[in-house]
Amino acid sequence: MRTVGLIVEYNPFHNGHLYHLQQSRKITQAGAVVAVMSGHFLQRGEPALLDKWARTRMALAGGCDLVIELPVAYATQAAEWFAYGAVALLEATGVVDSFCFGTENGELDPLLRAADIVAEEPPAFKALLKQQLQTGISYPSAYSSAISSYLAELGHASDAAFPFALPNHTLGLHYLLARSRLQAKMEPFTIAREKAAYNQETVTDSQIASATAIRKLLLEQKSLEETRPYMPQSSLDVLQEEWSAGRCPISWEPFTNALLHAIVTRSPQELSALHEITEGLEYRIRNALPSLPSRSFDDLLGALKTKRYTRTKLQRSLLAILLGHRKEDFSSDKLASGVEYIRVLGFSEKGKLLLRRMRKSAKLPVLLSAARPTKPYRYLELDTQASSVYMLGVPGQTSASSMFRDFTEKPMFAEEL
Repeated sequence: MRTVGLIVEYNPFHNGHLYHLQQSRKITQAGAVVAVMSGHFLQRGEPALLDKWARTRMALAGGCDLVIELPVAYATQAAEWFAYGAVALLEATGVVDSFCFGTENGELDPLLRAADIVAEEPPAFKALLKQQLQTGISYPSAYSSAISSYLAELGHASDAAFPFALPNHTLGLHYLLARSRLQAKMEPFTIAREKAAYNQETVTDSQIASATAIRKLLLEQKSLEETRPYMPQSSLDVLQEEWSAGRCPISWEPFTNALLHAIVTRSPQELSALHEITEGLEYRIRNALPSLPSRSFDDLLGALKTKRYTRTKLQRSLLAILLGHRKEDFSSDKLASGVEYIRVLGFSEKGKLLLRRMRKSAKLPVLLSAARPTKPYRYLELDTQASSVYMLGVPGQTSASSMFRDFTEKPMFAEEL
């Protein structure tokens, strides 16, 4: 059975995701779908709208056959390590033949050629990247610009003109770089995004809207009905259930007091030991607090934002403070070798067959529970800690036991939902 891998957040699962899943099956001729999904905190440094178990239900109902969790150590990273962790997990299953990701224009070849050329980051490319960073622009912009300049120097004029800076092209390139560096055997595919751009906050189509636009409707208008045209009924059913129970929608705001506590109880030196806190950002954060108009997350973010520090970079930095993520756990060496297990969140009947195959094919231990790992895993420990913190920000989760749900929740079986 051919199997395609998808790298997702499903925050929440909407019609665009359904289209991506169906088209991925079609173009790869796959009979099953494996999704690597971020847990409770996401790539842009923000909490998920719904917890990972609700989003797993959406994924299974939408057609995924096996959902595995991308550890928080990778899920909250910039493109390079986010992609590396996700591709490493798909490859480690031993059952995934291909993977498919979305791009703005549906072109794969320029990304493949660029990945082949810069996978080992030649000295000339590193020098161009350093020059770009010295201009004060963000790392993603500097990386994209350095690639274009390097390809132009090599005489690849047409590839140099490719829009690497577009968000999905950036992620796609890093998926392919990870594939090359891991020497993964999976065949890559891409499809063009349809009708809604990545991060597009406005709705411009009758059926397709970005996850960003859907979250905005839910968080600002407090209306489920407004999202109905843009989500499958199965996702709406899960959303309605979680909404009625007071477990969503979740944003940064419920975590602000805990974040401020984590900031004011640490010295600048202690803050600087945390992941993503660089270039004196610890002082900027501490100095911003006395002049904040309120204790809201948006006010804190507004006081910190500069041309160099994008919203995403700052959110990742503040998330590292909230979760207590120390630099020592996020070194390049640790991240390159740190994918140590495959954590299963849910599966279908086909997924059950994949799990049976994985008993022989998987390159890593397959965990069906966080309660009984085969050995201590540092990144699993960070995952369970992140889940506990997340539950503290969920209004509808008032019992202390909810903080330890990672240890009691079994993988979901689609046929029993």
